[in-house]
Amino acid sequence: MRALRTTQISLFDPQAIDHPVADDLEWASAWLDQHPELLDEIATDVDGKAASRRGRHGLTCETVLRCAMLMHLRQTSFRELAFTLNDSLSARRFARLDPTRKAPGKSALQATIGAVSALSWERINQRLLASARASGVETGEAVRVDSTEQATACAVLSVTETHILEPSDSRLLYDGVRVLTRLLRQAQQTLGADAVACHDHCRAAKRRTLEIQSQRGKARRAKTYRKLLKLTGQTVGYVVAALPVVTAADTSWRRAWVEQASEYLDLLQRVMDQTTRRVLQGESVPALEKVVSLFEPHTDIIVKGGRGTHYGHKVNLATGRSGLALDVVVEAGNPADSARCLPMLERHIEHYGAVPSRVAFDGGYASRANLKDARELGIEHVVFNKKRGLKVADMTPSSWLYGQLKRFRAGIEAGISYLKRCFGLGRCLWRGLPHFTAYVHSAVFTHNLMRLARLRPKPG
Repeated sequence: MRALRTTQISLFDPQAIDHPVADDLEWASAWLDQHPELLDEIATDVDGKAASRRGRHGLTCETVLRCAMLMHLRQTSFRELAFTLNDSLSARRFARLDPTRKAPGKSALQATIGAVSALSWERINQRLLASARASGVETGEAVRVDSTEQATACAVLSVTETHILEPSDSRLLYDGVRVLTRLLRQAQQTLGADAVACHDHCRAAKRRTLEIQSQRGKARRAKTYRKLLKLTGQTVGYVVAALPVVTAADTSWRRAWVEQASEYLDLLQRVMDQTTRRVLQGESVPALEKVVSLFEPHTDIIVKGGRGTHYGHKVNLATGRSGLALDVVVEAGNPADSARCLPMLERHIEHYGAVPSRVAFDGGYASRANLKDARELGIEHVVFNKKRGLKVADMTPSSWLYGQLKRFRAGIEAGISYLKRCFGLGRCLWRGLPHFTAYVHSAVFTHNLMRLARLRPKPG
């Protein structure tokens, strides 16, 4: 007869798990234990946030580092990471959390993980690469370079995107009215309606925004845009009048309020200007002058040929034969690949202290000037995926080696896809440019450590 109940087992006794993922995590955990110097890199960043003499016990630097890795491995938000640490025994063991204490909440995780700077993550990754070089896993003699562009059957992912909605001038104007009105209401609650006078135009602005999205014809949309601009201008006027009142007030939050209001005022006035130029005057506004988000103003507009527009930042990557990401650079604006050839080579030489013998580039980096610069650095074989007027003999004396390096370069496409789909590099959920850059570097470090775990010698 079938048993009615399953024998109850303890959830807290660590059990050996026979699974490839568990093996990789165990090896990565052991590697981190062998390199305690990594914790020194982030200790100054999280000092005062990871530990405190008051309240609950703070997170150690080791736990902060491991929790950041778990975020990328599980591709979770801070809220989901907090649940994972409460729910998963393997996650708690990897993060080195005391099972007798409550797991940290999302606010503590965000404060401590977000405190680690991009520079610290980059130094940590360089220490990992130095370890890989010492063990012979990656020598850095053969390098391939490409930007974060991966064509798929359904889309083209050309950037690491910021966490924003598809931008439109009407939506940006409505967001500005909504945010400034919220700040005005906060000031009224403390200083009174007589000191801070305003009228709530949020409903009217939202109505005009929805009308613009559904209207046809430039003339009709322009008429509605004028109404929306008028409402936005009135809200801006309320904030401008409230600034000296709040500045003179004796409140603890006045400085933060003024800084936040001033930042949004500047961005919203730029949005009003670009809307007037684009919609009412029919002018084409350059991408560098556009604001695409009030909350992520650092977002760049990236256009790759005729394959759509993306919003985020272009990232240049260099990888080696092992598949480890040897270098990563978050670019400002949308620079041409050809302009980033020499800087990427110089960075690699600086990191490794030696000139690589073989370098393979995507076709966008190809130019006679770049080939000449690479030759002057002492690189023997320089291959571009597209010739663009160059001859094979100019790039390398061996046609066989030319084919080998072209196939070698193709491997970086899979590496970029792997980073985006398995470590969250396709879209950054962290707010602000410093956090965006830190997110990219932390994702690359997590990828490199797990890649190193899979490259380890297998027993037996």
